[in-house]
Amino acid sequence: MNEMAPNTPPEMPVDIIRSPRRRRTVQSYLSEGRLRVMVPAGLHPDEEAALVDTMVAKTKRKLTSTRIDLMSRCEDLASKYGLAPPTEIEWSERQKRRWGSCSPSIGRIRISTRLAAMPGWVLDSVLIHEMAHLAEPDHGEAFRRLVDRYELGERAKGYLMAMEGVQE
Repeated sequence: MNEMAPNTPPEMPVDIIRSPRRRRTVQSYLSEGRLRVMVPAGLHPDEEAALVDTMVAKTKRKLTSTRIDLMSRCEDLASKYGLAPPTEIEWSERQKRRWGSCSPSIGRIRISTRLAAMPGWVLDSVLIHEMAHLAEPDHGEAFRRLVDRYELGERAKGYLMAMEGVQE
């Protein structure tokens, strides 16, 4: 049975598809400008609404992240703050507890898609933090000096701390 999800912003109409064969999993996909969310039939309405909200948020993060060119952004920041850009950078939907991660030995950075919906100066702070790890793998004094070049770093750190509290 298809039904329009309540409280859905008009820019992303959602169809809820209740499946009696589906037991535990929830899945979503975009089709013809609509988000189709497949849920198990018989869920409590509150549980269903929470699952649909989660899938809508996840889809919006993915859509937003595809519009941001991380490599260009890193190259600009690296030039401005005297850092080396990564050899590879990508968005990661799997990062739930971290904002970013760095593999200095291969020059790869991964950034949580959760950052795609945040202000650019917050994303820039995380990018600078991860690029600093390319030069200094630990959080020692040399690393701090690199990260502290970004004038909005402390403000961004506070913003992210507040966001972690909201998401828990």
